[in-house]
Amino acid sequence: MIYMDHNATTPCDRRVLEEMLPYFSDKFGNPSSLYQPARTAKKAVDRAREQVAALLGCSAEEIFFTSGGTEADNWAIKGCAAKSKGRHIITSKIEHHAVLNTCKSLEKNGYELTYLPVDRYGVVDIEELQKTIKKETFLITVMHANNEIGTIQPLKEIAGMAKEKSIYFHTDAVQTTGKIPVSVKDLGVDMLSLSGHKFYGPKGVGALYVSKGVKISPFMHGGEQEKGRRGGTENVAGIVGIGKAAEIATAEMEEEGRKVKLLRDKLENGIKERIPEIVINGHPQQRLYNTLNLCIKHIEGEGILLHLDFEGICASSGSACTSGSLEPSHVLLAVGLPHEIAHGSLRLSLGKHNTEEEVDRVIEVLPGIAAKLRQMSPFWNQK
Repeated sequence: MIYMDHNATTPCDRRVLEEMLPYFSDKFGNPSSLYQPARTAKKAVDRAREQVAALLGCSAEEIFFTSGGTEADNWAIKGCAAKSKGRHIITSKIEHHAVLNTCKSLEKNGYELTYLPVDRYGVVDIEELQKTIKKETFLITVMHANNEIGTIQPLKEIAGMAKEKSIYFHTDAVQTTGKIPVSVKDLGVDMLSLSGHKFYGPKGVGALYVSKGVKISPFMHGGEQEKGRRGGTENVAGIVGIGKAAEIATAEMEEEGRKVKLLRDKLENGIKERIPEIVINGHPQQRLYNTLNLCIKHIEGEGILLHLDFEGICASSGSACTSGSLEPSHVLLAVGLPHEIAHGSLRLSLGKHNTEEEVDRVIEVLPGIAAKLRQMSPFWNQK
């Protein structure tokens, strides 16, 4: 199997798994209890908090563990809304559904939402952002890098605008944390969401960075865990896992980035040379080093995926098949691609275990798949 869908999830690093295993059985204590096994578990949670904080360049007291990125996004947005007197939120049209659907739920409850447009590379329109800020604006939430096309947003500029108007700024950094350097202080964000399984940690655990002084309501009510902000017995094994993954990422991301970018560039150039009439999506430079999103004209992404799967290659498409109808990616539509081109999207996202031989195999296989599907396409045959 050739796995090139690392933006969807990553395999758990063996070192992470080994760190986690004792906390499923031998070290099973509840961190909220007072006896020795509980103190062992609490110490492990505290250490993981420090490891994640080190990855983000913040204090351990500003890290709150969640069940993943989706919960962290929900908590940041709804938690701010519950505390604020304002009724206006600004976000972008290309956010992950964890943000978009959370915002839409608030919109149904009387909040005003502004969805910022993006340019053809997927970069938020800063001038439009400046125009949309109102007295009632209490939150701006813009992702760090897009999960589909990899475009990295100018967060520092956005943070400067937010700070000037005393507006909270949240970013969904699920796709960047553990891949590229992410310093909450340098970026100037008030809140940041991350998820362990995107950087070789376990699924079911994430974190929300909340800067000191930010007023946010609890999302999960219960006990006094996470300083009373997120009730429920801690997922100790998962927390240990995300901590270890953060530690590994801190040490190895630079080397991994150099290696994977070379592979991504080779893959991109090889496909461009062998397949005519394709569109490369995302910013040419300000893009995640592992992400290649392209549209092959006159065919549908679902067909590409099925044929790649038959060849043992795992990838993804911006298209989603729901209720019997194929809907193109909201991200690709937002960058201005017409429906007929957006339907032919393919995302190949690489990771540290991919090899040059695997890249060569994809370059070898994909042109034949594209040619075969185009022969069956009425649009291609009209050319």
